[in-house]
Amino acid sequence: MKKGQVTEGVIERVDFPNKGIFTAEDGSRVVVKNTIPGQKVSVRILKARKGNCEGNLLEILEPSPMEREEPGCVHAGICGGCIYQTLSYEDQLRLKTDQVKRLLEGVILPENGAYEFTGSEMSPCRTGYRNKMEFSFGDEYKDGPLALGMHRRGSFYDIVNVPDCRLVDPDFGTVLSVTLSYFKERGVSYYHKMRHTGYLRHLLVRRAAKTGEILVDLVTTTEEPWPKQTQVSTACTACAGAEGSGEPAPAEEGSRGPAPAEEASRGPAPAAAEQELLAGWAQALLGAAYTGTLTGILHTKNDRVADVIADEGTEVLFGRDYFYEELLGLRFLITPFSFFQTNSYGAEVLYETAREFIGDALSEKKTVFDLYSGTGTIAQMLSPAAKKVIGIEIVEEAAEAARENAARNGLTNCEFIAGDVLKVLDTVAERPDYIVLDPPRDGVHPKALEKIIRYGVEQMVYISCKPSSLARDLVTLQARGYRVKKITCVDMFPFTGNLEVCAKLERISG
Repeated sequence: MKKGQVTEGVIERVDFPNKGIFTAEDGSRVVVKNTIPGQKVSVRILKARKGNCEGNLLEILEPSPMEREEPGCVHAGICGGCIYQTLSYEDQLRLKTDQVKRLLEGVILPENGAYEFTGSEMSPCRTGYRNKMEFSFGDEYKDGPLALGMHRRGSFYDIVNVPDCRLVDPDFGTVLSVTLSYFKERGVSYYHKMRHTGYLRHLLVRRAAKTGEILVDLVTTTEEPWPKQTQVSTACTACAGAEGSGEPAPAEEGSRGPAPAEEASRGPAPAAAEQELLAGWAQALLGAAYTGTLTGILHTKNDRVADVIADEGTEVLFGRDYFYEELLGLRFLITPFSFFQTNSYGAEVLYETAREFIGDALSEKKTVFDLYSGTGTIAQMLSPAAKKVIGIEIVEEAAEAARENAARNGLTNCEFIAGDVLKVLDTVAERPDYIVLDPPRDGVHPKALEKIIRYGVEQMVYISCKPSSLARDLVTLQARGYRVKKITCVDMFPFTGNLEVCAKLERISG
Protein backbone atom coordinates (compact mmCIF):
# COMPACT_ATOMS: atom_id res chain seq x y z
CA MET A 1 0.00 0.00 0.00
CA LYS A 2 1.28 3.48 -0.92
CA LYS A 3 1.00 6.95 0.56
CA GLY A 4 -2.06 8.76 -0.80
CA GLN A 5 -3.93 5.55 -1.62
CA VAL A 6 -7.55 5.25 -0.49
CA THR A 7 -8.65 1.98 1.10
CA GLU A 8 -11.62 0.58 2.99
CA GLY A 9 -12.01 -1.77 5.92
CA VAL A 10 -13.90 -2.69 9.08
CA ILE A 11 -12.39 -1.59 12.38
CA GLU A 12 -11.36 -4.72 14.26
CA ARG A 13 -10.31 -3.15 17.53
CA VAL A 14 -9.34 0.22 19.05
CA ASP A 15 -6.10 0.61 20.98
CA PHE A 16 -5.35 3.44 23.38
CA PRO A 17 -5.47 6.30 22.65
CA ASN A 18 -8.34 5.87 20.21
CA LYS A 19 -6.36 4.13 17.45
CA GLY A 20 -8.70 2.06 15.31
CA ILE A 21 -7.08 -0.88 13.51
CA PHE A 22 -8.17 -2.92 10.48
CA THR A 23 -6.55 -5.20 7.93
CA ALA A 24 -6.65 -3.97 4.34
CA GLU A 25 -7.25 -6.29 1.36
CA ASP A 26 -3.51 -6.56 0.67
CA GLY A 27 -2.88 -7.62 4.27
CA SER A 28 -1.54 -4.27 5.45
CA ARG A 29 -2.28 -3.19 9.01
CA VAL A 30 -3.99 0.22 8.95
CA VAL A 31 -4.30 2.54 11.96
CA VAL A 32 -6.86 5.37 11.91
CA LYS A 33 -8.07 7.60 14.74
CA ASN A 34 -11.62 8.57 15.77
CA THR A 35 -13.23 5.24 14.97
CA ILE A 36 -15.30 2.60 16.75
CA PRO A 37 -15.03 -1.22 16.50
CA GLY A 38 -17.33 -2.53 13.78
CA GLN A 39 -17.41 0.64 11.66
CA LYS A 40 -16.68 0.28 7.95
CA VAL A 41 -14.46 3.20 7.02
CA SER A 42 -12.80 4.84 4.05
CA VAL A 43 -9.22 5.94 4.77
CA ARG A 44 -6.50 7.83 2.92
CA ILE A 45 -3.03 6.46 3.69
CA LEU A 46 -0.66 9.06 5.16
CA LYS A 47 2.27 6.80 6.06
CA ALA A 48 3.17 3.33 4.86
CA ARG A 49 6.12 1.16 5.80
CA LYS A 50 6.56 -2.60 5.69
CA GLY A 51 2.86 -3.37 5.80
CA ASN A 52 2.11 -0.93 8.63
CA CYS A 53 0.10 2.11 7.62
CA GLU A 54 -1.39 5.19 9.22
CA GLY A 55 -4.39 6.82 7.61
CA ASN A 56 -6.76 9.75 7.78
CA LEU A 57 -10.47 9.02 8.16
CA LEU A 58 -12.36 10.16 5.06
CA GLU A 59 -15.80 8.70 5.69
CA ILE A 60 -17.70 6.25 7.86
CA LEU A 61 -19.34 4.01 5.26
CA GLU A 62 -21.33 1.89 7.70
CA PRO A 63 -21.98 2.43 11.44
CA SER A 64 -20.86 -0.02 14.08
CA PRO A 65 -23.42 -2.40 15.61
CA MET A 66 -22.42 -0.72 18.92
CA GLU A 67 -23.79 2.63 17.75
CA ARG A 68 -27.32 2.79 19.10
CA GLU A 69 -27.48 6.40 20.24
CA GLU A 70 -28.22 9.61 18.38
CA PRO A 71 -25.54 12.23 19.03
CA GLY A 72 -26.69 14.37 21.93
CA CYS A 73 -24.53 17.31 20.86
CA VAL A 74 -25.17 19.50 17.83
CA HIS A 75 -21.39 19.83 17.36
CA ALA A 76 -20.78 16.05 17.18
CA GLY A 77 -18.55 14.93 14.33
CA ILE A 78 -17.31 18.46 13.62
CA CYS A 79 -15.66 19.45 16.89
CA GLY A 80 -12.46 17.58 17.69
CA GLY A 81 -13.47 16.89 21.30
CA CYS A 82 -15.92 14.03 21.86
CA ILE A 83 -15.62 10.77 19.91
CA TYR A 84 -18.20 8.49 21.54
CA GLN A 85 -21.42 10.49 21.14
CA THR A 86 -23.17 7.57 19.39
CA LEU A 87 -22.42 4.99 22.11
CA SER A 88 -24.29 4.34 25.31
CA TYR A 89 -22.35 5.37 28.39
CA GLU A 90 -21.89 1.73 29.40
CA ASP A 91 -20.47 0.78 25.98
CA GLN A 92 -18.06 3.70 25.80
CA LEU A 93 -16.79 2.99 29.30
CA ARG A 94 -16.34 -0.69 28.49
CA LEU A 95 -14.47 0.20 25.31
CA LYS A 96 -12.12 2.62 27.07
CA THR A 97 -11.51 0.25 29.97
CA ASP A 98 -10.53 -2.58 27.62
CA GLN A 99 -8.09 -0.26 25.83
CA VAL A 100 -6.36 0.72 29.06
CA LYS A 101 -6.26 -2.86 30.33
CA ARG A 102 -4.58 -4.11 27.13
CA LEU A 103 -2.11 -1.25 27.23
CA LEU A 104 -1.04 -1.88 30.83
CA GLU A 105 -1.03 -5.67 30.51
CA GLY A 106 1.57 -5.18 27.80
CA VAL A 107 4.07 -3.75 30.31
CA ILE A 108 3.18 -5.33 33.68
CA LEU A 109 5.62 -8.14 34.48
CA PRO A 110 3.78 -11.42 35.27
CA GLU A 111 6.82 -12.78 37.15
CA ASN A 112 6.23 -10.14 39.82
CA GLY A 113 3.00 -11.85 40.82
CA ALA A 114 -0.68 -11.30 40.19
CA TYR A 115 -2.23 -7.87 40.38
CA GLU A 116 -5.84 -6.76 40.69
CA PHE A 117 -7.51 -4.85 37.86
CA THR A 118 -10.86 -3.63 39.17
CA GLY A 119 -12.18 -2.02 35.98
CA SER A 120 -13.57 1.52 35.88
CA GLU A 121 -15.52 3.67 38.29
CA MET A 122 -18.26 5.66 36.53
CA SER A 123 -18.33 9.44 36.44
CA PRO A 124 -21.11 10.76 38.72
CA CYS A 125 -21.92 13.32 35.98
CA ARG A 126 -22.09 12.37 32.29
CA THR A 127 -22.79 15.85 30.89
CA GLY A 128 -21.85 19.33 32.07
CA TYR A 129 -19.01 17.84 34.10
CA ARG A 130 -16.02 19.93 32.98
CA ASN A 131 -15.05 22.79 35.28
CA LYS A 132 -12.42 24.20 32.92
CA MET A 133 -12.24 24.88 29.17
CA GLU A 134 -9.58 26.52 27.03
CA PHE A 135 -11.23 27.93 23.89
CA SER A 136 -9.28 29.19 20.88
CA PHE A 137 -9.84 32.18 18.60
CA GLY A 138 -9.47 31.70 14.86
CA ASP A 139 -11.66 31.55 11.78
CA GLU A 140 -14.30 29.00 10.80
CA TYR A 141 -12.42 28.37 7.54
CA LYS A 142 -9.58 30.10 5.70
CA ASP A 143 -10.28 33.86 5.60
CA GLY A 144 -13.73 33.17 7.10
CA PRO A 145 -15.50 34.94 9.97
CA LEU A 146 -14.05 35.13 13.47
CA ALA A 147 -14.70 31.99 15.52
CA LEU A 148 -14.19 31.06 19.17
CA GLY A 149 -14.37 27.48 20.33
CA MET A 150 -12.66 24.15 19.69
CA HIS A 151 -10.47 22.99 16.82
CA ARG A 152 -12.33 21.37 13.95
CA ARG A 153 -11.65 17.64 13.87
CA GLY A 154 -8.52 16.94 11.87
CA SER A 155 -7.60 20.61 11.49
CA PHE A 156 -4.85 22.64 13.16
CA TYR A 157 -6.31 25.96 12.05
CA ASP A 158 -10.11 25.89 11.65
CA ILE A 159 -12.15 26.67 14.76
CA VAL A 160 -15.69 25.46 15.50
CA ASN A 161 -18.01 27.68 17.54
CA VAL A 162 -19.34 25.44 20.33
CA PRO A 163 -21.89 27.42 22.38
CA ASP A 164 -23.94 24.25 22.98
CA CYS A 165 -21.11 21.93 24.05
CA ARG A 166 -22.65 19.29 26.33
CA LEU A 167 -19.49 18.68 28.37
CA VAL A 168 -19.88 21.98 30.21
CA ASP A 169 -22.49 23.95 32.09
CA PRO A 170 -24.57 26.34 29.91
CA ASP A 171 -22.77 29.25 31.61
CA PHE A 172 -19.73 28.39 29.47
CA GLY A 173 -21.83 28.86 26.34
CA THR A 174 -23.04 32.22 27.60
CA VAL A 175 -19.48 33.46 28.16
CA LEU A 176 -18.46 32.09 24.78
CA SER A 177 -21.31 33.71 22.84
CA VAL A 178 -21.00 37.10 24.55
CA THR A 179 -17.24 37.21 23.97
CA LEU A 180 -17.41 36.15 20.33
CA SER A 181 -20.18 38.63 19.54
CA TYR A 182 -18.36 41.49 21.25
CA PHE A 183 -15.03 41.10 19.46
CA LYS A 184 -16.58 40.07 16.15
CA GLU A 185 -18.65 43.26 15.99
CA ARG A 186 -15.56 45.34 16.68
CA GLY A 187 -13.41 43.72 14.03
CA VAL A 188 -10.67 42.70 16.46
CA SER A 189 -7.97 40.50 14.93
CA TYR A 190 -7.14 36.97 16.08
CA TYR A 191 -3.64 35.54 16.43
CA HIS A 192 -2.64 33.85 13.19
CA LYS A 193 -0.52 30.79 14.00
CA MET A 194 1.35 30.86 10.69
CA ARG A 195 2.11 34.58 10.49
CA HIS A 196 2.42 35.00 14.27
CA THR A 197 0.38 38.19 14.17
CA GLY A 198 -2.95 39.28 15.60
CA TYR A 199 -4.44 39.99 19.03
CA LEU A 200 -6.99 37.44 20.33
CA ARG A 201 -5.56 34.04 21.31
CA HIS A 202 -7.56 32.07 23.88
CA LEU A 203 -10.44 32.29 26.32
CA LEU A 204 -10.00 30.39 29.57
CA VAL A 205 -13.23 29.69 31.47
CA ARG A 206 -13.40 27.94 34.85
CA ARG A 207 -16.63 27.22 36.75
CA ALA A 208 -16.83 25.38 40.05
CA ALA A 209 -19.39 22.58 40.12
CA LYS A 210 -20.13 22.89 43.84
CA THR A 211 -20.03 26.68 44.40
CA GLY A 212 -21.02 27.84 40.89
CA GLU A 213 -18.29 30.51 40.88
CA ILE A 214 -17.03 31.51 37.42
CA LEU A 215 -13.62 32.85 36.42
CA VAL A 216 -12.99 34.14 32.87
CA ASP A 217 -9.58 35.00 31.42
CA LEU A 218 -8.99 36.51 27.96
CA VAL A 219 -5.54 35.69 26.59
CA THR A 220 -4.13 38.06 23.96
CA THR A 221 -0.84 39.15 22.45
CA THR A 222 0.52 42.65 23.05
CA GLU A 223 -0.08 43.52 19.40
CA GLU A 224 -2.46 46.27 18.31
CA PRO A 225 -6.02 44.88 18.25
CA TRP A 226 -6.96 46.82 15.08
CA PRO A 227 -5.37 47.96 11.81
CA LYS A 228 -3.33 51.09 12.40
CA GLN A 229 -5.63 53.38 10.47
CA THR A 230 -8.72 52.38 12.49
CA GLN A 231 -7.42 51.24 15.88
CA VAL A 232 -8.05 54.39 17.91
CA SER A 233 -11.32 55.43 16.32
CA THR A 234 -12.72 51.88 16.41
CA ALA A 235 -11.77 51.44 20.06
CA CYS A 236 -13.14 54.72 21.28
CA THR A 237 -16.34 54.59 19.24
CA ALA A 238 -17.06 50.95 20.04
CA CYS A 239 -16.35 51.13 23.75
CA ALA A 240 -18.00 54.50 24.22
CA GLY A 241 -21.13 53.08 22.66
CA ALA A 242 -20.97 50.02 24.88
CA GLU A 243 -20.38 51.99 28.05
CA GLY A 244 -22.92 54.70 27.27
CA SER A 245 -25.89 52.63 26.20
CA GLY A 246 -25.19 49.06 27.19
CA GLU A 247 -25.35 48.16 23.48
CA PRO A 248 -22.26 47.47 21.35
CA ALA A 249 -21.50 50.06 18.70
CA PRO A 250 -21.07 48.72 15.14
CA ALA A 251 -17.54 48.16 13.91
CA GLU A 252 -16.26 50.00 10.90
CA GLU A 253 -16.80 48.14 7.67
CA GLY A 254 -13.81 46.04 6.73
CA SER A 255 -12.13 46.44 10.10
CA ARG A 256 -12.06 42.74 11.09
CA GLY A 257 -8.30 42.55 10.76
CA PRO A 258 -5.32 43.94 8.90
CA ALA A 259 -4.08 42.64 5.61
CA PRO A 260 -1.01 40.38 5.79
CA ALA A 261 1.32 43.25 4.88
CA GLU A 262 -0.15 45.45 7.61
CA GLU A 263 -0.01 42.64 10.15
CA ALA A 264 3.74 42.42 9.79
CA SER A 265 4.11 45.64 11.76
CA ARG A 266 3.99 44.82 15.47
CA GLY A 267 4.05 47.12 18.44
CA PRO A 268 2.45 47.67 21.81
CA ALA A 269 -1.27 48.40 21.69
CA PRO A 270 -2.19 51.96 22.71
CA ALA A 271 -2.96 51.57 26.41
CA ALA A 272 -6.07 53.75 26.55
CA ALA A 273 -7.69 52.21 23.48
CA GLU A 274 -6.97 48.66 24.64
CA GLN A 275 -8.24 49.32 28.15
CA GLU A 276 -11.48 50.76 26.76
CA LEU A 277 -11.88 47.66 24.59
CA LEU A 278 -11.31 45.32 27.53
CA ALA A 279 -13.58 47.35 29.82
CA GLY A 280 -16.36 47.09 27.27
CA TRP A 281 -15.88 43.32 27.04
CA ALA A 282 -16.02 43.00 30.83
CA GLN A 283 -19.20 45.07 30.91
CA ALA A 284 -20.77 42.85 28.25
CA LEU A 285 -20.02 39.75 30.35
CA LEU A 286 -21.40 41.35 33.48
CA GLY A 287 -24.61 42.17 31.65
CA ALA A 288 -25.32 38.52 30.78
CA ALA A 289 -27.39 36.06 32.84
CA TYR A 290 -25.77 33.02 34.50
CA THR A 291 -26.93 30.19 36.72
CA GLY A 292 -23.66 30.56 38.61
CA THR A 293 -21.85 33.69 39.83
CA LEU A 294 -19.28 35.59 37.79
CA THR A 295 -16.53 36.28 40.34
CA GLY A 296 -13.58 37.35 38.19
CA ILE A 297 -12.73 38.69 34.72
CA LEU A 298 -9.04 38.72 33.79
CA HIS A 299 -6.75 39.68 30.91
CA THR A 300 -3.52 37.74 30.31
CA LYS A 301 -0.77 38.68 27.87
CA ASN A 302 1.05 35.96 25.93
CA ASP A 303 3.46 36.57 23.04
CA ARG A 304 4.90 33.06 22.87
CA VAL A 305 4.89 31.42 19.45
CA ALA A 306 3.67 28.06 20.76
CA ASP A 307 -0.10 27.53 20.68
CA VAL A 308 -0.44 27.21 24.45
CA ILE A 309 -1.82 29.41 27.20
CA ALA A 310 1.11 31.06 28.98
CA ASP A 311 1.01 33.80 31.62
CA GLU A 312 3.27 36.73 30.74
CA GLY A 313 1.31 39.14 32.88
CA THR A 314 -2.29 39.09 34.13
CA GLU A 315 -4.50 41.97 35.23
CA VAL A 316 -7.86 41.85 36.98
CA LEU A 317 -10.61 43.67 35.06
CA PHE A 318 -13.35 42.75 37.53
CA GLY A 319 -13.62 40.93 40.85
CA ARG A 320 -10.78 38.65 41.88
CA ASP A 321 -8.25 36.33 40.24
CA TYR A 322 -9.41 33.11 41.91
CA PHE A 323 -12.55 31.11 42.72
CA TYR A 324 -13.54 28.47 45.25
CA GLU A 325 -14.45 24.81 44.82
CA GLU A 326 -15.31 22.14 47.38
CA LEU A 327 -14.23 18.49 47.45
CA LEU A 328 -14.80 15.86 50.12
CA GLY A 329 -15.72 18.46 52.71
CA LEU A 330 -12.68 20.65 52.04
CA ARG A 331 -12.68 24.08 50.41
CA PHE A 332 -10.11 25.01 47.77
CA LEU A 333 -9.00 28.33 46.32
CA ILE A 334 -8.17 27.89 42.62
CA THR A 335 -6.20 30.37 40.51
CA PRO A 336 -6.39 30.73 36.71
CA PHE A 337 -3.44 28.53 35.80
CA SER A 338 -3.23 26.14 38.74
CA PHE A 339 -3.96 22.45 38.23
CA PHE A 340 -7.28 21.13 39.52
CA GLN A 341 -9.11 18.04 38.29
CA THR A 342 -11.47 19.09 35.48
CA ASN A 343 -14.35 16.91 36.75
CA SER A 344 -15.10 17.96 40.33
CA TYR A 345 -17.54 15.15 41.16
CA GLY A 346 -15.32 12.64 39.39
CA ALA A 347 -12.34 13.94 41.39
CA GLU A 348 -14.09 12.92 44.58
CA VAL A 349 -14.37 9.37 43.23
CA LEU A 350 -10.70 9.44 42.16
CA TYR A 351 -9.42 10.67 45.50
CA GLU A 352 -11.61 8.23 47.42
CA THR A 353 -10.05 5.50 45.27
CA ALA A 354 -6.54 6.76 46.08
CA ARG A 355 -7.40 6.91 49.78
CA GLU A 356 -8.68 3.33 49.61
CA PHE A 357 -5.42 2.23 47.94
CA ILE A 358 -3.41 3.83 50.74
CA GLY A 359 -5.66 2.23 53.37
CA ASP A 360 -3.97 1.86 56.75
CA ALA A 361 -0.45 2.43 55.43
CA LEU A 362 -0.27 5.91 56.96
CA SER A 363 0.11 6.83 60.60
CA GLU A 364 0.90 9.86 62.70
CA LYS A 365 4.57 8.88 62.48
CA LYS A 366 4.81 8.87 58.67
CA THR A 367 5.72 11.59 56.18
CA VAL A 368 4.01 11.69 52.78
CA PHE A 369 5.33 13.34 49.61
CA ASP A 370 2.56 14.59 47.31
CA LEU A 371 4.44 15.23 44.07
CA TYR A 372 2.88 17.46 41.41
CA SER A 373 0.46 18.60 44.09
CA GLY A 374 -1.47 21.34 42.25
CA THR A 375 -3.65 23.23 44.71
CA GLY A 376 -3.04 20.60 47.39
CA THR A 377 -6.15 18.45 47.14
CA ILE A 378 -4.47 15.08 47.74
CA ALA A 379 -2.12 16.43 50.41
CA GLN A 380 -4.98 17.86 52.44
CA MET A 381 -7.04 14.71 52.04
CA LEU A 382 -4.16 12.64 53.52
CA SER A 383 -2.94 15.07 56.17
CA PRO A 384 -5.26 13.91 59.01
CA ALA A 385 -3.75 10.42 58.81
CA ALA A 386 -0.08 11.42 58.51
CA LYS A 387 2.65 13.07 60.55
CA LYS A 388 3.39 15.52 57.72
CA VAL A 389 2.58 15.95 54.05
CA ILE A 390 4.96 17.80 51.72
CA GLY A 391 3.56 18.90 48.37
CA ILE A 392 5.74 19.99 45.46
CA GLU A 393 4.18 21.94 42.58
CA ILE A 394 5.91 23.77 39.70
CA VAL A 395 3.22 26.47 39.35
CA GLU A 396 4.04 29.00 42.06
CA GLU A 397 0.53 30.45 42.27
CA ALA A 398 -0.86 26.93 42.74
CA ALA A 399 1.58 26.24 45.60
CA GLU A 400 0.58 29.52 47.24
CA ALA A 401 -3.10 28.64 46.81
CA ALA A 402 -2.37 25.24 48.41
CA ARG A 403 -0.90 26.95 51.47
CA GLU A 404 -3.96 29.18 51.76
CA ASN A 405 -6.25 26.19 51.29
CA ALA A 406 -4.54 24.22 54.06
CA ALA A 407 -4.80 27.18 56.45
CA ARG A 408 -8.44 27.71 55.52
CA ASN A 409 -9.20 24.05 56.18
CA GLY A 410 -7.41 24.12 59.55
CA LEU A 411 -4.59 21.75 58.50
CA THR A 412 -1.25 22.49 60.15
CA ASN A 413 0.90 19.56 59.02
CA CYS A 414 1.01 20.42 55.30
CA GLU A 415 3.97 22.11 53.61
CA PHE A 416 3.91 23.20 49.97
CA ILE A 417 7.02 23.99 47.96
CA ALA A 418 6.96 25.77 44.61
CA GLY A 419 9.36 24.35 42.04
CA ASP A 420 10.23 21.55 39.65
CA VAL A 421 10.08 18.13 41.34
CA LEU A 422 13.37 17.20 39.66
CA LYS A 423 15.19 20.08 41.39
CA VAL A 424 13.24 20.50 44.61
CA LEU A 425 13.77 16.90 45.78
CA ASP A 426 17.46 17.71 46.20
CA THR A 427 16.63 20.49 48.68
CA VAL A 428 14.14 18.69 50.95
CA ALA A 429 15.71 17.41 54.16
CA GLU A 430 12.87 15.06 55.12
CA ARG A 431 12.62 11.58 53.65
CA PRO A 432 9.18 10.22 52.70
CA ASP A 433 7.58 7.09 54.09
CA TYR A 434 4.93 7.16 51.37
CA ILE A 435 4.75 8.85 47.95
CA VAL A 436 1.76 9.91 45.87
CA LEU A 437 2.43 10.86 42.24
CA ASP A 438 -0.06 12.84 40.17
CA PRO A 439 2.08 14.10 37.27
CA PRO A 440 0.98 16.03 34.17
CA ARG A 441 0.06 14.22 30.96
CA ASP A 442 3.65 13.50 29.95
CA GLY A 443 4.31 11.61 33.16
CA VAL A 444 7.35 11.86 35.44
CA HIS A 445 10.65 13.16 34.09
CA PRO A 446 13.03 10.14 33.89
CA LYS A 447 15.63 11.78 36.15
CA ALA A 448 12.97 12.76 38.68
CA LEU A 449 11.63 9.19 38.63
CA GLU A 450 15.11 7.89 39.47
CA LYS A 451 15.28 10.20 42.50
CA ILE A 452 11.83 9.06 43.60
CA ILE A 453 12.80 5.40 43.33
CA ARG A 454 15.98 5.96 45.37
CA TYR A 455 13.87 6.91 48.42
CA GLY A 456 12.94 3.21 48.58
CA VAL A 457 9.44 3.72 50.05
CA GLU A 458 7.53 0.51 50.59
CA GLN A 459 4.41 1.72 48.77
CA MET A 460 3.35 4.48 46.41
CA VAL A 461 0.26 5.50 44.47
CA TYR A 462 0.54 6.78 40.90
CA ILE A 463 -2.42 8.76 39.51
CA SER A 464 -2.31 9.26 35.75
CA CYS A 465 -4.47 11.20 33.30
CA LYS A 466 -2.61 9.63 30.37
CA PRO A 467 -2.35 5.83 30.61
CA SER A 468 0.40 5.63 27.98
CA SER A 469 2.63 7.81 30.18
CA LEU A 470 1.85 5.56 33.16
CA ALA A 471 2.73 2.49 31.07
CA ARG A 472 6.13 3.99 30.20
CA ASP A 473 6.90 4.87 33.85
CA LEU A 474 5.77 1.43 35.05
CA VAL A 475 8.52 -0.15 32.95
CA THR A 476 11.12 1.84 34.89
CA LEU A 477 9.48 1.31 38.28
CA GLN A 478 9.31 -2.46 37.79
CA ALA A 479 12.91 -2.61 36.57
CA ARG A 480 13.96 -0.84 39.76
CA GLY A 481 12.23 -3.13 42.22
CA TYR A 482 8.53 -2.24 42.34
CA ARG A 483 5.53 -4.33 41.38
CA VAL A 484 1.97 -3.40 40.52
CA LYS A 485 -0.56 -4.51 43.12
CA LYS A 486 -3.81 -2.90 42.03
CA ILE A 487 -5.19 -0.75 39.23
CA THR A 488 -8.53 1.07 39.05
CA CYS A 489 -9.69 3.38 36.27
CA VAL A 490 -11.92 6.37 36.98
CA ASP A 491 -13.91 7.93 34.16
CA MET A 492 -13.25 11.63 34.46
CA PHE A 493 -13.95 12.32 30.78
CA PRO A 494 -17.26 10.85 29.48
CA PHE A 495 -17.74 10.87 25.69
CA THR A 496 -14.00 11.32 25.11
CA GLY A 497 -11.31 8.68 24.68
CA ASN A 498 -9.56 9.32 28.01
CA LEU A 499 -9.59 7.67 31.41
CA GLU A 500 -7.86 8.50 34.68
CA VAL A 501 -5.90 5.58 36.16
CA CYS A 502 -4.95 4.96 39.77
CA ALA A 503 -2.16 2.42 40.34
CA LYS A 504 -0.88 1.02 43.63
CA LEU A 505 2.73 -0.13 43.70
CA GLU A 506 4.80 -1.82 46.38
CA ARG A 507 8.50 -2.52 46.73
CA ILE A 508 9.59 -6.12 46.24
CA SER A 509 11.25 -7.28 49.43
CA GLY A 510 14.77 -8.62 49.27
